[in-house]
Amino acid sequence: MIKIKRALISVSNKKGIIEFAKVLLKYNIEILSTCGTAKLFIDNNIPVIEVSDYTGFPEMLDGRVKTLHPKIHGGILGKRDNDKHLEIMTKSNIPLIDLVVVNLYPFEATISKENCPLSEAIENIDIGGPAMIRSSAKNYHGVAVVTDVADYKIIEDTLSKNDGAINLELRFSLAKKAFEHTANYDSAISNYLNGLNTNKNLAYPNKLNLTFNKKIDLRYGENPHQSASFYVDEISNIGSLASFKQLQGKELSYNNLNDADTAWECVKSFKFPSCVIVKHANPCGVGSSKDLLDAYKKAFSTDPTSSFGGIIACNVPLDKNTATQIITQFVEVVIAPSYDSESLKIFESKPNIRLLEVALDNNFNSIELKKIGGGLLVQSPDDFNIDINNCKIVSKLKPNEEQMSDMLFAWRVAKFVKSNAIVFCKNNQTLGIGAGQMSRVDSTKIASIKAKNVNLDLTNSVVASDAFFPFRDGIDVLAAAGAKCVIQPGGSLRDEEVISAADELGIVMLFTGYRHFRH
Repeated sequence: MIKIKRALISVSNKKGIIEFAKVLLKYNIEILSTCGTAKLFIDNNIPVIEVSDYTGFPEMLDGRVKTLHPKIHGGILGKRDNDKHLEIMTKSNIPLIDLVVVNLYPFEATISKENCPLSEAIENIDIGGPAMIRSSAKNYHGVAVVTDVADYKIIEDTLSKNDGAINLELRFSLAKKAFEHTANYDSAISNYLNGLNTNKNLAYPNKLNLTFNKKIDLRYGENPHQSASFYVDEISNIGSLASFKQLQGKELSYNNLNDADTAWECVKSFKFPSCVIVKHANPCGVGSSKDLLDAYKKAFSTDPTSSFGGIIACNVPLDKNTATQIITQFVEVVIAPSYDSESLKIFESKPNIRLLEVALDNNFNSIELKKIGGGLLVQSPDDFNIDINNCKIVSKLKPNEEQMSDMLFAWRVAKFVKSNAIVFCKNNQTLGIGAGQMSRVDSTKIASIKAKNVNLDLTNSVVASDAFFPFRDGIDVLAAAGAKCVIQPGGSLRDEEVISAADELGIVMLFTGYRHFRH
């Protein structure tokens, strides 16, 4: 146990600090503080010694130098069980500091402001604060360091329980948290400065510092014998799945969130009320309409078998009628921007269904990361959206307006289907989806078979392919199924052969010039 006799407090976020200081006074703990925090204490009749009076040096250089002094860092770093340290400290008139309470300049809040100038960001890089935190955490055997307002109550309870002392276990726990805090802070600074791209030839930094905070422990990983947790990037995640609020249901699993991300990103890409059902990271049904219930029915009828135990995402508030229909099937997760009170009441009858509420914001944009053995793949997001009117019509037949609309719908869905991807659509509804096959013709066959299995008519349907057709065989299959339009990137060595097949079979064909591989 370390009896707390002297505390140094220097906080940018002053929430709860008055109440906390009053707790320290109950145990006759002497309080040192920097200018701004000290003024707050004086205004509230809390006895305090200003750091400048304590060290004998005034704060200088517009406040850049406050606590960088041997009397501060010696008092923090001196080993309590080292006689030589204690002798030097006594000769140098350096008292021990037992408790350090510091939180840092609001760098992340500053740079999140629109058009934040570099000069303002630089001035909000804390120097003295991280130095004190690191010194305290290094010497946790003798010093307790507090960087989180939420820990004031823990310290209060510990002081009360131990008559003004703090045990080693808590000091070590606080030290680990302190190093996490400074690591996060330095990462934010590094990523911000690298993100300025002063060197236009360096699109990605030489070192990538990633900071994620644990949001929840998950029910299990991809399989029940695997454990898992969910970590989030706290900066700019509004509109992403990471910002979800769970309204009801069981604990989420790894697969729930992995599939939910696909469903949410896909449904956000549609303007009309839409519904996306995902199973094993692939859309198995997508529908758009003027009414959400109709959109849901379209999505579900694409593949009722695969929809069993799926993830359902909607891009408009979920209403009573749609909720009434959804609970008739087995569903793992439902995602929507909001739920009306009647729909929430209906879902109460199925308490295991996980309801997630996510703000609908399409401005979220972040790099994509994929872990591989010994490394990390990093890329920009696949956020390119085509203008259907600028696509190249390569067939003799020209599309009508309805076909153009359906091709754009199909193309948006194909973007979220694992490669090789083939999507049959008509009237803003998916009819058959072939995903993740090693050959494109096999994906085409599977999509056609799945439509026939549920008696969906592919006559006059349109087809989207996420990448080019390498041979004409895929065109032959989709034409035999009844399709009359194809939208694809183009770019195959056999494009002429594929175009000729389309003309021979009476099919409209558009080239987008862009592919959408998804692995």
